[in-house]
Amino acid sequence: MANGQSTRTPAAIVLATCVAAVVVVAQQPQTPVFRSGTEIVDLYVTVTDQNGRLVPSLLQEDFEILDEGVVQEIVLFENEVRPITVVVMLDTSASMTPSLDLLMAGAEQFIIRMLPDDRGKVGAFNDKIQILPEAEFIGNRDALIRALDRLQFGNPTRLYDAIGASVDSLQGIEGRKVALIFTDGEDTQHQIGWRDALNMALREEVMLYTIGLEMNYHNGIRFVRSRPDGRLKTFAEETGGGYFELKDTDELGPTFTRVAQELHSQYVVGFAPSVQDGKVHQLEVRVRQRGMTARARKTYTAPSAP
Repeated sequence: MANGQSTRTPAAIVLATCVAAVVVVAQQPQTPVFRSGTEIVDLYVTVTDQNGRLVPSLLQEDFEILDEGVVQEIVLFENEVRPITVVVMLDTSASMTPSLDLLMAGAEQFIIRMLPDDRGKVGAFNDKIQILPEAEFIGNRDALIRALDRLQFGNPTRLYDAIGASVDSLQGIEGRKVALIFTDGEDTQHQIGWRDALNMALREEVMLYTIGLEMNYHNGIRFVRSRPDGRLKTFAEETGGGYFELKDTDELGPTFTRVAQELHSQYVVGFAPSVQDGKVHQLEVRVRQRGMTARARKTYTAPSAP
């Protein structure tokens, strides 16, 4: 057209505007996954084969979610590495004295494998609870490793309190929240019970990974054999984490490494609750392929009807 004017019709202008809007949206940061109790219940899922190896390449159609036994439509699926915020909480009671060097080396293996966007703190429990750094979660792996040397030691084992303190420190954190708990014995002193600690983790959607070590040690009078707390497996299973039980002859490093690998190999699947009754619902995640097992948290609180 003469005078350099555009020949685009109004419809073409509208189309171009819509395309531009889509480009802008695509360039914006990815929106976070909705937390349970809102529009979408999101589940972090670990899948293993019959030999316990991680399975990283499944598709959405390979999964099935059941809410109180009723199959739900999957409206969210991701198979990408998501950052974690983690508290590494270590038992430093007297019974752990012979294995403290191995324990710290194992924890260091986990920290080394944190990814650049991961954030963490380290802690210890005995007759005291200690979490470092005291302020914000940090991604500086060297600083976290140095903090291991500042952890203190004591005698009783405040396991349940340590889990509660770990969950408390993760309050207000967005995204995937994890507490990695290591102990060689049973809870011997606490201010909150195991069920309270578990309910705290479920309410805050904190995934609990637990490692129990069975070992021989001298209590000052004779040699005794410690046994990991029987609730460790329950903590892991109910929150979608993992439980590992070791002997004192086992290397700790590979187990801490395995936890890091799992946390960076998980799927995110989500569904919109079809029932809004404000009650606790039982969940199950299945993989349709034979020989594979899915691990995810087992409950969620449904939203209340408007």
